[in-house]
Amino acid sequence: MKLIIPAWTDAPVNVGAMITTRHGGVSLPPYDNGEGGGGLNLGDHVGDNPADVAHNRGLLSPYIPAEPLWMTQVHGVRVVDAAKALNVVDADAAIATRAGVVCAIMTADCLPVLFCDVAGRVVGAAHAGWRGLVGGVLEQTVACMRDAGAGEILAWLGPAIGPQHFEVGEDVRAAFISSARERLASATVLAQIDAAFVPIVGLSGNAVKYLADIYHLARTVLSEVSVHRVSGGGACTVSDRQFYSFRRDKVTGRMASLIWLK
Repeated sequence: MKLIIPAWTDAPVNVGAMITTRHGGVSLPPYDNGEGGGGLNLGDHVGDNPADVAHNRGLLSPYIPAEPLWMTQVHGVRVVDAAKALNVVDADAAIATRAGVVCAIMTADCLPVLFCDVAGRVVGAAHAGWRGLVGGVLEQTVACMRDAGAGEILAWLGPAIGPQHFEVGEDVRAAFISSARERLASATVLAQIDAAFVPIVGLSGNAVKYLADIYHLARTVLSEVSVHRVSGGGACTVSDRQFYSFRRDKVTGRMASLIWLK
């Protein structure tokens, strides 16, 4: 199994975290590893053989302390306590304050964000596609962590669609600008949001398209809620075929980003 271990800055030693890739499972095409072998698809909602998905999830057991909370992600802003939620819940973020409770987010281009506080008291994970970012899923996750006793919070940005491939329309840019104005964001924040959208030149017709930087947008949002120690960012799920990518392949599997207290 090929895993990515977050390179946290000053992360406490009692925090465990990892991100899966396509490699190490048994799923067949189009959920395979892209190199002729079985894929580690962990999504049970994408059309894969349910027995293969269950087997793949079982392969995580040696690496994590317990079965994760597998949520039904709906591109919303609901945050749940992974120790109290019942499988399966409609939510896009989870936190944990008890050792051995595993938060999990599944993605295939959307941005997974992992959180911990410097004292190692609270961890969290958020599924941040553009709709979730606009809606405030990162702000809600940070607020829930602070309500649960978190001090200074660290964040790690996992693999997501890169800024050279995330083509969006004017509606997406306008949604971010409108959301920032509703929050009474400063002129500096509005400028930072605007800078995350680079116009695509040379398009035919009257269509206005942009290349959006989801990493830049996430860092801007996190800065607004005083989360400044942000690591990760830069891995592109579309261009790097070790990752599943919905934008690239349409029918595909899902990776998981997992975090827990030891």
